[in-house]
Amino acid sequence: MMRMRALPSSARSGAVRSLRAGSFFTPSTLRSSNTSSSLRSRSVSTKPLPTTQSPFVRFFVRAAAYVGIFVVGTGILVVGFFIYDASTYADQPSYEEIHVSELALNPRVGGPKNLPIAEHLVDDDDSEEKKAQKHKPKLVILGTGWGSVALLKGLNPDDYHVTVVAPSNYFLFTPMLPSATVGTLELRSLIEPVRRIISRVGGHFLKAKAVDVDFSEKLVEVVSTGPNGEEQNFYLPYDKLVLGVGSITNPHGVKGLENCHFLKDITDARLIKNSVIRNLELACLPTTSDDERRRLLSFVVSGGGPTGVEFAAELFDMLNEDLTKYFPKILRSEISVHVIQSRGHILNTYDEALSRYAEARFAHDQVDILTNSRVKEVHPDKILFTQKDEQGNVITKELPMGFCLWSTGVSQTELCQKLAKKLEGQNNRHALETDSHCRLIGAPLGDVYAIGDCATVQNNVSSHIVTFLRTLAWERGKDPQEMHISYSDWRHVAKRVKKRFPQAADHLKRLDRLFEQYDKDKSGTLDFGELHELLRQIDSKMTSLPATAQRAHQQGQYLARKFNKIAQAAPGMRLNQMDYGDLDEAVYKAFEYRHLGSLAYIGNAAIFDINGLNFSGGLLAVYLWRSVYFAQSVSLRTRILLAMDWTKRALFGRDLMNF
Repeated sequence: MMRMRALPSSARSGAVRSLRAGSFFTPSTLRSSNTSSSLRSRSVSTKPLPTTQSPFVRFFVRAAAYVGIFVVGTGILVVGFFIYDASTYADQPSYEEIHVSELALNPRVGGPKNLPIAEHLVDDDDSEEKKAQKHKPKLVILGTGWGSVALLKGLNPDDYHVTVVAPSNYFLFTPMLPSATVGTLELRSLIEPVRRIISRVGGHFLKAKAVDVDFSEKLVEVVSTGPNGEEQNFYLPYDKLVLGVGSITNPHGVKGLENCHFLKDITDARLIKNSVIRNLELACLPTTSDDERRRLLSFVVSGGGPTGVEFAAELFDMLNEDLTKYFPKILRSEISVHVIQSRGHILNTYDEALSRYAEARFAHDQVDILTNSRVKEVHPDKILFTQKDEQGNVITKELPMGFCLWSTGVSQTELCQKLAKKLEGQNNRHALETDSHCRLIGAPLGDVYAIGDCATVQNNVSSHIVTFLRTLAWERGKDPQEMHISYSDWRHVAKRVKKRFPQAADHLKRLDRLFEQYDKDKSGTLDFGELHELLRQIDSKMTSLPATAQRAHQQGQYLARKFNKIAQAAPGMRLNQMDYGDLDEAVYKAFEYRHLGSLAYIGNAAIFDINGLNFSGGLLAVYLWRSVYFAQSVSLRTRILLAMDWTKRALFGRDLMNF
């Protein structure tokens, strides 16, 4: 073994001097020496080396963190909710002094029938805002439907003294009404308190029914039910009156409709649900014969429109999905659903391809579609109807039934019938006629309006323009029959038509072709007869606006915008003495309906007809159908309730109780 010889002391001291002088180590030698020292110091460290976590551990830690955040966040929300809930309770009753006008408690008597006149209401002085509205123009709205609610939501606050009169104190979301008849949705999810809607404009509500209107004295006759059930009549004055009273189901002269159900209101939906469940329960009894059971389980829908089709679809879904879980299986094998339609197809207002898709869907679900059939009479236990065979022969048939829904068009209410008889120019048997500004024809100009199902816009292009040309001819000292219209005059006339009748714009796109087509003698002008014939053809092509919630909603929005404009322009008009005549046309344009499309539920599937774009499908279309109506709900409250009902149906099934 080799042994290193120790250096003498003189050598050690020399090495130290060389190190201090820097002549023994080079910079590279210093770096390597430092590195070696570092390595030696690391190698002797007593700290444990860091360990890497497995992906599973990292995922578990992150999941635990997210769960913790969720739990803490939920706890904060729950505590916050209880704090808010505690703040909604009043600790002390209010003892503030309330001022009520003497005329509100004891109204003066007058009018044609010498009735009390409600010039002041008991809540006119409830707030400073309402006190300021007492001297504003009185706007009275009859009804709480789609048009009325759209008007209330669009009005500027403080412009009018608003009063709503209706026999029901809620707004009903009618498109989802078929879903409530079978327990898919709760009835309360489809209604919104109208007083909550009115509060936005500081309005007033009277739970009563309008029975007549005196146009000369601007009084609405209203009847209410007193504390003891007696009828009490009084007058309600107005400056502007909006009729939005809706419609009733058209009986079409059929006998025995007292044996049918209707679907127009929340009460109808409750009665239908109770009747369907009652039939199912009766069919389970051991004392029920086979024939009686089949009759009880025969459900008939008269009318193949959207309401009838959607009810049939909802009914089939309930019978197919919930019946077999909780009722004897024999009921499912003996149930039958029939739809009687007078036209060649159901949903005949939709695109034909969608109509055929709906029929194929119903055929797959074993829903019986009876087209080209008309109900003749309805008995308590059967329905008689006529049907054309392939040769065109009319055959009378009989169908046993335990339930019948009548859904075949609309007709005028009693109030609308009375007003139509009073006014000149009212020639429509199904609705009140208005001009293109939604003003009731025959009533004083700018006083009375009608919107929704109770009204239809009059398509009288020819008579309006002919009257205009006659006036123009007389001003020029000419005989109207001898007038000739040049192409430039025709363009002026067409511009006037488009302004007064926006729905005619689609039929006046190629003015040159129309002018050339009706210039029979090729004279380069149109005589009075040729122009009259041209305008009559436009009249015949213009269809009536559909009696749908979509149209009523648009009309309500239109009136709100126009009333806001009139209120803004009123001070200047009074100052310049211009507050008379046709103010509507001077201030705002005519109403133009824009069809946004149609959709219908057909049993775990839905169809869409949107401006020529057709779409149909299964559950994806159903979710889209739900989302459309979810967005159209009038409040956050109803949206939350709808979401809860759909969730409840998915988790627990439909509500199959009747009470």
